[in-house]
Parts: sequence; structure tokens; C-alpha cells
Amino acid sequence: MNVGFIGLGAMGAAMVRNLLAKGVTVTVWNRSRAIVDTLAAEGATVAATVDETFAADIVLSMLANDEAIREVLLDSGALARAPKGRIHVNLATISTALAAELSALHAELGLGYVAAPVFGRPPMAQAGALNVLAAGAPDTVAKAQPVLDLLAAKVWPLGEDPVRATALKLAGNFMIVSAIEAMGEAVALGEAYGVEAPDLLDMLSSTIFNAPIYKIYGGMIAERRYTPPGFAAELGLKDVRLVLDAAEAKGLSMPLADLAEASLESLLGGDDKDLDLAALAEIARARVEGR
Repeated sequence: MNVGFIGLGAMGAAMVRNLLAKGVTVTVWNRSRAIVDTLAAEGATVAATVDETFAADIVLSMLANDEAIREVLLDSGALARAPKGRIHVNLATISTALAAELSALHAELGLGYVAAPVFGRPPMAQAGALNVLAAGAPDTVAKAQPVLDLLAAKVWPLGEDPVRATALKLAGNFMIVSAIEAMGEAVALGEAYGVEAPDLLDMLSSTIFNAPIYKIYGGMIAERRYTPPGFAAELGLKDVRLVLDAAEAKGLSMPLADLAEASLESLLGGDDKDLDLAALAEIARARVEGR
């Protein structure tokens, strides 16, 4: 199996390592060079240009945001130059508007497109234990399925419209942010009555909130351990803004998302911006305590 991979941030690099460990030939490209050299030393093939990744049968991309996708794939002309019939799988969280645009553009160019945003942090990506949402034309998804299965604990089929997978991913990320906000406020309440954060979060995440999000983020909040980031707070802010854009497009109001946007802006307004999304809990605690 020959796979091209574009975008080697923490998640992208972890997925490439997973694929290499499973014997997949992976050709990689990234805007910054250091991680490319590291993965080359681990067995990846280096693409000198984005176009070279499209020599592979299936190309995966994990670029940071809408702007990066436009720059790397659209404005560069790389997508337009890709061989007809090539399949592109977008693993990143993007706007619903761009998801619709990419779906139409790929069809116009004679390319296959699968929207496959993922849930999971880098250790899960390297272990091939992500939850992958998959939407696109049935025959295209079927051709991408063997690669998706290598990345995933489970692949969740969501039909033919790529926008559906994108909307579900945004909804999920909104719920993650909301859970962190709730944990931060709950910790402040507990501490006001003498219940320490580790005790409160351990008990609740072991019982009525026995789920990975509460366990992973709860542990980080209890220890106030926010670096190095696994899910960067700046990406969380990007996703919350995409949620608000998607809601506005449908005439919806999302007050919790408004609160999360303001809180993340406050968090990232300081000198230290290299923080995990879990640090949002500190803003929630401060708000409750009147600080």
C-alpha cells in the first residue's frame, strides 16, 4: 500500500508513524522541514513538492485549518494537477463551508474525496486507535477504507455528504470544550468547600462521568498539567469559531460556544500560548472565583 501524507503536526506525524509501523509505504510533505527529516529517518519517503504526494494511490491530509488547506492544496494548484481518479482523504477539522466546497471541487476535477475527521489525541493516533468519521461517495470510501482501518479503533460511516462528517466533528469538539469548561467550574465549587480537584475529578470521572474525555482532561486539570499540548488551545479556539460559523449558517444560537470563544481568547491573550485545551479550565475556575 502506497500512501501520500500532507501535514505533519503532532497528529499527522503520529498517524504516519502508525502507518510506517504497519508496513505502509508513506510519502510525506510538510511546510516546515524538521519533522520531515525525522520521519525520513524512521522510514518515510520524502516528497520535494506537494504534487509528489499525489503519485500515491491515496493521499491523506492533516493540515491545521481552512487557510492551510487553501494555501497548500488549492492556491498552489496541487489539487488541480493531481491525476484523475486519485483519492484525497481529509482528516482535519475544517469549516462546513469548506467541506462543501472541497466536495464540489474534487468532483469537478475528477478526484475522489473523503471527509474523515478524527477524534483522539497523538498517542491514540500512533496506536491506530482513533475514531474516524467517514463520508463520501460509497465507492470512494470503500477504496479508502483499508487505510482508514489502519488509523482507527472504529470507522463511523456517515453517508455520501462530506459536510455531515464535518458537522459531527465540530459538534464533538464543541462538547469537549464544554466538558472542560464544566470541569473547571465544578473544581472551583468543590475547592470552595474543601474538596480538592484530584479527589473531585477522580471520583466523578470514575462514576457518573466515566468516559475518556473526563478521564484524560480531568487528570490534566487535576494536576494543572497543560504542556506540552496534545490538543493545542489555539486549535480549540479555531474549532469553536468554526462551530459558531456553522451555527450562524443555519440560523442557530449557541450560548455555550460564545462563552467558550471568549474564554479561549482570554486564555490565549497572555504570553504563554503553547497550552493544551485543558488549560481552558483555569479560565473557568478564575471566573467562578471572581478573579
